[in-house]
Amino acid sequence: MNYCVMSVVSFDRNYLSELKEQVKYELGLQYYSTYGHVEKLAEEIKKGAESVEGVEAKLWQVPETLSQEVLGKLGAPPKSEVPIITANELVDADGIIFGFRLDLALAGKPAGIFYSTGSQGGGQETTPLTAITQLVHHGMLFVPIGYTFGAGMFEIEQIKGGSPYGAGTFAGDGSRQPSELELGQAFHQGKYIAGITKKLKGTA
Repeated sequence: MNYCVMSVVSFDRNYLSELKEQVKYELGLQYYSTYGHVEKLAEEIKKGAESVEGVEAKLWQVPETLSQEVLGKLGAPPKSEVPIITANELVDADGIIFGFRLDLALAGKPAGIFYSTGSQGGGQETTPLTAITQLVHHGMLFVPIGYTFGAGMFEIEQIKGGSPYGAGTFAGDGSRQPSELELGQAFHQGKYIAGITKKLKGTA
């Protein structure tokens, strides 16, 4: 005769409630705000996130790249006391929401893209392809290198990153460094886009 043995475990309802309260989920809100508009949105998103039980939302600013002189000319107010994000906080968060502005005076400026991926299937073309949308929103002129790197573009005897979109490399687990061929393509991209920038500036 076969028997089915079932274990029935009973938990006190108050114990379950206390256990539930101990589980916390961290949501990171990383943003850049020049005049405070994006920051205001971030503050409200934080409130919305924390309306969900067990969620703790943290605000982080990305480091400022503009000089005080430029910020002064833009009439930008001083930054708030919200801490600056580091790579560790980014990794530690259970979820991430990004906020940034798209109204910088970059329209008409030529722009290129270069990148690193973990593997050959890691996005050597999809990474720059999706990044182009950000340039479009700014009205920038994307300058691909195409096949102007010559024979180096068709190398198949050695592992090589990069594509017609721009220079690239494979990082692997982080131990691999760019090869001489990849560095050559990077040099070519810099020279190529600098030449086009110079031509466009000269005709403006």
